[in-house]
Amino acid sequence: MQSKETNNLSWKEAILSTKGPTTLRESLMLFIKGLFMGAANIIPGVSGGTIALITGIYQELLFAIRSVDMTTIRFLKQFELRKALNTVHLKFLSILFGGAAVAIFSLAYLMNYVFRNYAVLTWAFFFGLIIASIVIMGIRTQKWLGSGGIAFLLGTAFAFIFVGLIPVSTPESWWFILLTGAVAICTMILPGLSGAFLLLILGKYEYITAALKNPFYTANFIVLSHFMIGCVLGLIAFSRLLSFMLRRYENATMAFLTGIMCGSLRKVWPWKEVLETRVIRGKEYIISEANILPASFNNELALAIALAVIGFILVIVLEKTAVKK
Repeated sequence: MQSKETNNLSWKEAILSTKGPTTLRESLMLFIKGLFMGAANIIPGVSGGTIALITGIYQELLFAIRSVDMTTIRFLKQFELRKALNTVHLKFLSILFGGAAVAIFSLAYLMNYVFRNYAVLTWAFFFGLIIASIVIMGIRTQKWLGSGGIAFLLGTAFAFIFVGLIPVSTPESWWFILLTGAVAICTMILPGLSGAFLLLILGKYEYITAALKNPFYTANFIVLSHFMIGCVLGLIAFSRLLSFMLRRYENATMAFLTGIMCGSLRKVWPWKEVLETRVIRGKEYIISEANILPASFNNELALAIALAVIGFILVIVLEKTAVKK
């Protein structure tokens, strides 16, 4: 019966009947959240998953990603595109990722400018954002003794070590490119880790960005195809794993995620000393750096503290507003 009803749907009806916002206001709010997620994805050390947690759409995002299942794939293999679209939370995903895409393309220059000219102040603002989200998730984690505390320590240690790694030389085989895409895309739903930094860690940032420069060249197209297939497979598989963990081991999982965000503060600390850089496609990228304390109290330090406090308060206010609703 469902197949017959789906067959009678037009393309417009097939798309609009999928799960997602039902009003213009809800669509606009979701698009704005997508903008924030997109902006986060171009900030080293900050992930879209962190913003999804902050804006209260984290589990909804997981469910939407999980809607792409074997039924969807079966319909695609049979070239029944309307049925395939109707199985996916298409309205939610298209509006959210549409906002993220707009942010990535439109804010890339702005973020590059503020990081180049106001690095300490920018990092301070995001430091405050993440501190607040750690507090919120810590409150949501009900049991800290036993498995909760162990999971928190493991998450903190994992993220702290991971964000301090130095990129190494890695294979250029198709299977490793596939794996790179699968790992990098997980930052979309895993808070605290940056996809761009993951590519640097895996030694494939230059390789992938070079392919993007001329994507329709045969060799580059093959590389990007493997990367995108890895992204799709990683997103689908990892979202299912994380959803399973939240259903079966919610407290320990939340504690582990809180630990990851806590450990990632090593990367977000505003005051740094550059130890090693690398020129990639004519641009200088920081490969290794060390956190330091501010040299002295001055106007920049005062403004950085103020921005961190503003970021902290902003997240707390958003959380309280969400709880009231």
